[in-house]
Parts: sequence; structure tokens; C-alpha cells
Amino acid sequence: GAQARLMSHALRKITPLAAKSNCTILFLNQIRYKIGVLYGNPEVTSGGNALKFYSSVRLEIRVKGRIEGDGELKGINVKGKVVKNKCAPPYKIAEFDIIFGQGIDSMGCLLDVSESMGVCERRGSYYYFEGNKIAQGRDNTLQVLRSNSTLEAGMRKAVDEKLTLLRAPSQDSC
Repeated sequence: GAQARLMSHALRKITPLAAKSNCTILFLNQIRYKIGVLYGNPEVTSGGNALKFYSSVRLEIRVKGRIEGDGELKGINVKGKVVKNKCAPPYKIAEFDIIFGQGIDSMGCLLDVSESMGVCERRGSYYYFEGNKIAQGRDNTLQVLRSNSTLEAGMRKAVDEKLTLLRAPSQDSC
């Protein structure tokens, strides 16, 4: 009750100031569950509904899996879904790895995109690039890409070329 009123009052004051100063405000929130909800979604966010109404972009990030190495937790595999977007089409979904102490694993994203676009090929557990075997398994392939910058640059260039071929020229200038 009181926190929801406080958030609503604060966001009414903050929103025009942020827009005037060309500033981005990032809020992190958690999901809780209502008890006894029979219809609709039982999930609720603390702080009321003010954040849902005032936000321009809302992302829902859920943990999909754990990344373990050497017997300890190294990171998490997450699924991000755009729930609300006033700036671009909503309801897009992305899966990526977050490595603790480093952030989003860009090399893992490169490997996933190159595999989905057909630049890199996986046969069984082996990864191939331009007909050459890189390594066995995702973790070993990522280690090879991190240690071999020319291989990474070649893969990145091939993905960029494929993206430019797929990208249609834009009609509007927004």
C-alpha cells in the first residue's frame, strides 16, 4: 500500500525530469506470488503497478539453467522476454549466458548466432567453421574462440556479412 503510493508519486516527478535531461532510469524488481488467485496471473511485483505504467521498456528475465565449471557455479543461462516496448516491436525473446564477474557472455552469443545462421556448423558435439573442426563441446569451442582472435574475427565477419544480406533497406528514418 504505502510503498505503491510512494512509487507512483516518485515516478510522476521523475519521469518528466528524466525525459528533459535525456536520461535512462533502470529499475530492478522481483516477482512474488499472490496466494489464492484462481483467474489470471498470480505473479505480482512489489511496489504496485506504477512501474508497469511508467516504463517504456520492460524485460522479464528468468533463469533457465546453471553454468558450472570445476565443481562451482560460474554463471547462469537466462531467457529474456520483452514484455513491454514503446520504442520497438515487443514480445521478442533472447537466450544468453551471464557469467558471474564478467557479465553477458558475448562469445557464447556469437557462437549461438553463428550456429543458428548457418555460419558455424555443429555435427554431434563437434563445431565446424568453414569446414575446419574447431573443438568438441560448447565449452571447449568457446575456449578456442577466446584464445584464437583470428578465428573469432573471421566468425564475426561472416555473421556480419550474412546479417547485411538479410537486412532489408529501411523505408523510414526513425
